[in-house]
This record gives sequence, C-alpha cells and structure tokens, in this order.
Amino acid sequence: MGEILVGACSWTDRALVGSGWYPVGQRDAEGRLRYYAGRFGIVEVDSGYYALPSARNSRLWVERTPDGFVFDVKAFSLLTGHPTRPALLPGGLPADARDPWVLDKVWARFADGIEPLREAGKLGVVLFQFPPWFRPGALAEGFLAQCAERTAGWPVAVEFRHPAWWRDEQAEATRALLRAHGFSAVAVDMARTLPTSIPPVTPVTSSRVAVVRFHGRSPAWGTGSKEDRFRHDYTDDELEEWVPRLRGLAERVGQLHVLFNNCCGAAAVRAAERMRDLLAG
Repeated sequence: MGEILVGACSWTDRALVGSGWYPVGQRDAEGRLRYYAGRFGIVEVDSGYYALPSARNSRLWVERTPDGFVFDVKAFSLLTGHPTRPALLPGGLPADARDPWVLDKVWARFADGIEPLREAGKLGVVLFQFPPWFRPGALAEGFLAQCAERTAGWPVAVEFRHPAWWRDEQAEATRALLRAHGFSAVAVDMARTLPTSIPPVTPVTSSRVAVVRFHGRSPAWGTGSKEDRFRHDYTDDELEEWVPRLRGLAERVGQLHVLFNNCCGAAAVRAAERMRDLLAG
C-alpha cells in the first residue's frame, strides 16, 4: 500500500488562525507552520492561486518543516484560465492569458517560486484546478496539452469543476487524456445533489500519486459566499464512507494525498485529524 498523507488545504486561512487551533505563542508565520507540520505531513498552498509564489517564502517553508513534509501548490489563476487582476501580476503585466509573452513571464515566475520546494524534495504536486466553464472538447484538450508542455518534469494533478468530465460517457476518455499527459486525477467530495456536483469517482491516472480533496457538502457551493460554500463539519459517517475508497486508492499509487478544503474555522484540520485516525484504525 502506498503512503497516505492527510492534511488541510491551508495553514494560513484567516478563519483557521482566528479559531484558536494554534496555541498562544505559535501564531506568528513561523510558529503556525511549525505547529501544523508537527501534526500533519502535508498541506496545500492554496495561496498560489491568488498570488504568484515567491522563492523566498518557499525557502522559509522548507526550513520550517521536517524532512518528508510535502507541499501541494495550487497553480496561479491565470495559468488555469481564471480571471486575474492585473495588480497580481509582476511588473504591471496585463492579465491577458492569450498573450504568449505574458504567459511566458507568468509561467517563469511561478516556476521560480516553487523551485526551492522541488530542490528540497518537498513539492508534492502542482494542482491545476480548472474553472466550471472548462468543459470537455477540443479547446480544453489543447489547453491541457499546452500545460503539459509547460510543466514537463513537474508532478501535476488536475481537478475539473465541470461535472461532464467524469460522467459515464466521458469518464474513460478523461482518464486516458490525463494518463497520456502524465497528470494525476483529483477526486473530490462535495454536495452531490447540485447541477454542478462532481461525481465521487476515484480515478487513477498516474501510479506515482493520487489526490482527493474534500470540499465539504454545503448546498451553497457555487452560489454563496466563501464562508457559505465551505461551511461544513464532516460527520464520522461521511468520513467513514471514504475510508475503503482511500485505502483502495492507496493500493494503486505510491502516495495518496487527502486534503480537506472545508476551510471554515478549524473544521478542515479537525476533519483531517479524524480521517487520519480512521485510516490508522
């Protein structure tokens, strides 16, 4: 069985910091990461989506975490076709994903930012989470091919937000597409009764690593505020439902990343702690 790493999709989320989970004396930037890394073996750097990562921060993260700790880094918004404010780009570049020169600059800055993690052996995957309007078809396949060229040599995981990718008639073609590019598929847990719900499938498209992200089961997914979308406390029954699936995934890959994204207060870290205990039982 492959190694199973369980953690949360952020250690710096404002709601988590304000929840009281971090003890007094360990609530500064260094203390938070050291405390978190003393309890989990993996974390997702969700901030990579909102701002280009910096090499300086990556070096600090390497220094503040033990050997074997893993960072999954979420790809910058412009690189996945999401709207991006120009203020977030280096040197006042326009937020124009169609301009090859702009893309070259942004890709280079992103690569530089995560390089210290790669050098230290602490980069788990780079997570490409595509927007809900990114649907199966020739345009999407071309975009994925371009990503594969840009990320050659990187460990990449792909999460689709359009449910058509994993519906019965498309699922096998999706697996084959990701497998051809060497990308790991991301499985998700979320509310299952919405038109945008992603089926709880667990495809394996790379023998190296598989990723499962738990978004919570809020019915406000896609419509409410951030707090509404992610406000969910997983019950034991909901977590136990996934235990055999996760163990089955771990039998097929070298490493399984299990990450909780229900970032409302300390809900994500509490769910991660409980899931870790269930998997160990």
